[in-house]
Amino acid sequence: MKKSSIRGNFTGRENARKRAAKKRRKQREAKRRKLLRQQKRIQQPTKKKVVKLLRSIDWSLIPVIGKWIFQIALTILIAFVCVWYFGQRVSVVGDSMKPVLENGDIVLANRIVYNASKPKRGDVIIFKPKGNENSHYYIKRIIALPGESVEIVENSVYINGEKLQEDYETSKIDDVGIVNEKVKLGSDEYFVLGDDRQNSEDSRNANVGNVKYSYIYGKAWFVISPKTHFGFVKE
Repeated sequence: MKKSSIRGNFTGRENARKRAAKKRRKQREAKRRKLLRQQKRIQQPTKKKVVKLLRSIDWSLIPVIGKWIFQIALTILIAFVCVWYFGQRVSVVGDSMKPVLENGDIVLANRIVYNASKPKRGDVIIFKPKGNENSHYYIKRIIALPGESVEIVENSVYINGEKLQEDYETSKIDDVGIVNEKVKLGSDEYFVLGDDRQNSEDSRNANVGNVKYSYIYGKAWFVISPKTHFGFVKE
């Protein structure tokens, strides 16, 4: 009787555990089904809304919208190129280019022109002397080109032995600086002078010297300020 009673109690407890485990499984399964039903209820309206939204779209407008986007992007690109290559502002320091440019004038630099062609005699260029990044920009006129020889004799400039004929207004050269004898330019060097040669720090000065092509920032092409000087830079 004792053994039977123990065996019966054990069997009863085992059955109770099985029933409890089964009940818990049923509860978990019921929760899972409930969650799935809730998710379906959420998804169904969303799908309906998406379908409704897609049906409401006028797909014939897509090419028109695409064209607008392309035009806007192209306009932004052109504006960027114009500003970056033609609209970089540089302040004139000093009156060395007077009367063409005066101290405080704001000019625009054409940065792309010398990618397509080489600088020409008479161009008004923007550069940093000796390529010194800590210096302000200088604005001077190209007088001699690479490979040419330059000489200053009795207030006149001679290129390869011939007197330079200049169509722009200049002042006399009182100081020849380092150009006290004929100067031969390298294959990438330019000789520059200010138009007001009595008040210009240019290739006659040792701290400027000949301007290498790599030192040139761009060509001064337009004056935007002040209003009294507004217009193209005279060459």
